[in-house]
Amino acid sequence: MSMAAPLASSAPVVSAQDALNNGCFCLTLDDGALARALDSELAGVQLSELVRERCPYVFAARPVFVDTAQIHRMSEVIQAVESVVALPAYRDQVLGAAPAIARLGAAGPKGVFFGYDFHVGKERLGLIEINTNAGGAMLNAVLARAQRACCSVMDGMAPTLSDVDAFEEQIAHMFVREWALAGRGRPLGSIAVVDEAPEQQYLYPEFLLFKRLFEQHGLRTVIVGPTDLQWRGGVLWAGELAIDLVYNRLTDFYLEEPGSAALREAYLQDGVVLTPNPRAHALYADKRNLALLSDPSTMSALGVPDAVQKVLLEHVPRTEVVVAEDAQRLWDARRRLFFKPVAGFGSRAAYRGDKLTKRVWQEILAGEYVAQEFVTPGERKVSKEDPGQVMKFDMRAYTYEGSAMWFAARLYQGQTTNFRTLGGGFAPVYSGSVVASRCIASSSDACVS
Repeated sequence: MSMAAPLASSAPVVSAQDALNNGCFCLTLDDGALARALDSELAGVQLSELVRERCPYVFAARPVFVDTAQIHRMSEVIQAVESVVALPAYRDQVLGAAPAIARLGAAGPKGVFFGYDFHVGKERLGLIEINTNAGGAMLNAVLARAQRACCSVMDGMAPTLSDVDAFEEQIAHMFVREWALAGRGRPLGSIAVVDEAPEQQYLYPEFLLFKRLFEQHGLRTVIVGPTDLQWRGGVLWAGELAIDLVYNRLTDFYLEEPGSAALREAYLQDGVVLTPNPRAHALYADKRNLALLSDPSTMSALGVPDAVQKVLLEHVPRTEVVVAEDAQRLWDARRRLFFKPVAGFGSRAAYRGDKLTKRVWQEILAGEYVAQEFVTPGERKVSKEDPGQVMKFDMRAYTYEGSAMWFAARLYQGQTTNFRTLGGGFAPVYSGSVVASRCIASSSDACVS
């Protein structure tokens, strides 16, 4: 995979973007348009009401402004990671330490919806983690359909409806390509969206959006839990529907739970296309990999080119596996660190070091954790009347085969993203330094009202 020339340094966010994040209080989310977009996606289902009941803080009203150069830099980091993962030495080391099931599928599907999560602070851009079943993509497509420009100079910064249409087509094509990469000799016919107790999941409305999108492309689709699946006669069944492909939203990453037995057997017998799969999780999402990607000695030993190392060492915060021998050193340095479980997801059991108690520290030492250098997240003021109302934000790049398909932001308060903050949630990303500068220069009331 080719690499773009690395940038000279981790320059701070362009001042125009900071000014907009600190001074633009436009309400760009049109609630009426959002309700229409949600309900039109599913005939006969009041999805907007379900969203209000189930996940009222999933959509933020304010946009997040990010300079185009930062978008390019994030893409550069993604390409750097992908080039390392492609190295045989890296794969041998990572897969050798993973469960045997992760060594299957070497020539098969790549995995849908990787999520590269970044903090974009004033001092530094940092890749804080990689997820292989990142949620929210379809919700962000709906969100983009419900935006309104707050002033004329904002035109050109927000995604257009044609951009959203193209993104949704990419999503559908991605699943068809996964089927093709698996070497099946017939067209893809059916998909199961699988998660534990799916109707109880916070992002269940998104599962319904996926179902509608797949059905619009002629694919029979069901939303089921792993225990609803049966492996019989060499076929994976969901009721009376034979399943060709499983869109995997489980956090049982290696299919080790008893409830995953049918899906595990189908995967081991090559009786279903599973995406993302255990191999993808081991290669990308195990947080111990961040220790490899942030250590120059390890990367040199793996044969990572100097130019790629430069990109990663600038943008992947130094990470190390927590071991008992280093307990005192890590405790003493905790205020500069963030602690995450190796197999963590959704910010669960993740802690800022400066908030640690002795009790939690003992739990960390007893578990499998990594300690990551803390990178300050971006900030977004959300109230003109109360300048003290500030939210943090991170950026998520949804990728497939190493290319970013869509960028989204998540506004939150607290230690980590949580979708429990009034006014927080997924936020549209407005990008374009030239347009941003023009908005600031105009001193338009619309930009600060």
